[in-house]
Amino acid sequence: MLYADLRGFGDTSEPTLVEVLREFLSALGVAHGRIPESANGAAALFRSLTADRRLLVVLDNARDSQQVRPLLTSGRRCVTVVTSRHRLPGLIVTDTARLVAVDVFDPQDGTMLLAEVLGEERVRAEPAAARRLAELCGGLPLALRVAAARLAQRPSWSLAAMAAELSDESRRLSLLDVEDTGVRAALRLTLQQLPRDVSDLFAHLGCHPGTHVDRYTAAALAGTDPRAAEASLERLTVAHLVTETAPGRWTMHDLVRLFARSLDAGPDGLTRVIDHYIATALAAIAAAEPGNEDCFPLLAHYSSPAATREFTDRSAAVAWYTTERNDLVQAVSAAHTAGLHDRTWRIVMTLWPLMVWRVRDGWVPLLKTGLEAARADADRYGEARVLNVLGWVLTEEGHIAEALTHLEASSALASRAGDTVAEANALIALALAQAALGSLDSAAQGCERAVGLARKAGDRGLERLAMQHLARHQADAGKWREALDTATEALAFDDRSATADIPRILLLIVRGEALFELGNEAEGIAQLDMVAREAESSGNEDGAVRALGALLRASPRAALQTRYDAALARLTTPS
Repeated sequence: MLYADLRGFGDTSEPTLVEVLREFLSALGVAHGRIPESANGAAALFRSLTADRRLLVVLDNARDSQQVRPLLTSGRRCVTVVTSRHRLPGLIVTDTARLVAVDVFDPQDGTMLLAEVLGEERVRAEPAAARRLAELCGGLPLALRVAAARLAQRPSWSLAAMAAELSDESRRLSLLDVEDTGVRAALRLTLQQLPRDVSDLFAHLGCHPGTHVDRYTAAALAGTDPRAAEASLERLTVAHLVTETAPGRWTMHDLVRLFARSLDAGPDGLTRVIDHYIATALAAIAAAEPGNEDCFPLLAHYSSPAATREFTDRSAAVAWYTTERNDLVQAVSAAHTAGLHDRTWRIVMTLWPLMVWRVRDGWVPLLKTGLEAARADADRYGEARVLNVLGWVLTEEGHIAEALTHLEASSALASRAGDTVAEANALIALALAQAALGSLDSAAQGCERAVGLARKAGDRGLERLAMQHLARHQADAGKWREALDTATEALAFDDRSATADIPRILLLIVRGEALFELGNEAEGIAQLDMVAREAESSGNEDGAVRALGALLRASPRAALQTRYDAALARLTTPS
């Protein structure tokens, strides 16, 4: 076996090619005086001598493919193992190398490594703390060995105490350094090997409040364009500083993320990425709910991203919301913590389509954060809008008394501000709470007022929404002819037959129920069956539950019950 440390990542200089070849040739029995002085000559002799040998060559800590290639053997019985912090794709292309990725340890293997250093008795005495240590080290062998070294130096210190220390993110990296070695030192050396634009983007990734980025998010963080950001992300992937978890979607190991956050990337990264999320969510709303009013006016000092993701249809927008939900919620928290109140409530409001689609997903804490931010921003417009959505969600959750308090406040704020659109929205939501208490006449009257306000504002979409709720309240009161007339009038506003927007689906449900109750049973059942399938195919679980429920009441069948149960399970299971 031949071994060479190529020192591609370290503080000491790399050995020259001739130095490595001389060591190899000497180990193969070549006399010092017969070793060629030139690198080409030494490499040729090395290939010649290894052509017929059975040999293992280990090239450790390689910087790149170019450093390795002259040291590859020519014999079929030779095996060369190359280790590197980079993936070295060049060797795969030109030398048919096979990539073997070495993953981090799972908690069980991490615990075993701790036991090797500390002894099994010490680890067995605190199994939960040992597992927690392995988790806090993220399964990185280097981090685990540093943690074990610290514990080995202090025999009286418990594993639980060490785990408690590492739980503090602000100190974790410093605790995982020993003398000149450790996680931070290793990451710094890796970063130093990268071009300046790549290392700059890595530093900006530390400003990201979530866990995953795409090329648009990375571009917004670094203030560049998506194409350049993607190229840098690919370089960081090769260097194992980020991991591509799905096509076009990257994440960092927890310790790598802490290291990135320790770098100075300037003060504006968080603001840029929040504005990027706002811009993208507005584009998603436009695709998913065409014709709806803007959530809010953009800020005068809004940082427009260089490029924004485009959504071809509703399904693409829904997919983006579903994928990005956790990061959007984390962005809200980060903006609020940073005192970016004007952006905090705005990004909360951009989530309203997801709240409509999955209303029982526990949105109240997030909306209360948005409300607190709007009040801190002294923005009455924002406060009224957030109160409206909060009241509606509370109504859906069955907290009617609290909902009424918020919705009445929202209506009053909007009325004082002369914001007829916000007032109409508040009246619609207030009517839902009143209906939940059995006050269907009051609910219908509130919706009629909302229809008038929408007409005054010239907002046809809002007028249609108010009529949709009015039709629902009329139907629930058994006023089927009025409900049919209201629903039919609202459906005639414009041709939305090619869309699956929520108000249209709910209007069709009312129309189908009314037709059935008024004696046109066949047409009513056909209407309900059509809208149920439309809601199911578009991912509108709430609409599917409502339509299938109405269909079951009209025509109970086992197959319908199965579909209803499946839609209800999807609706009530947190995403």
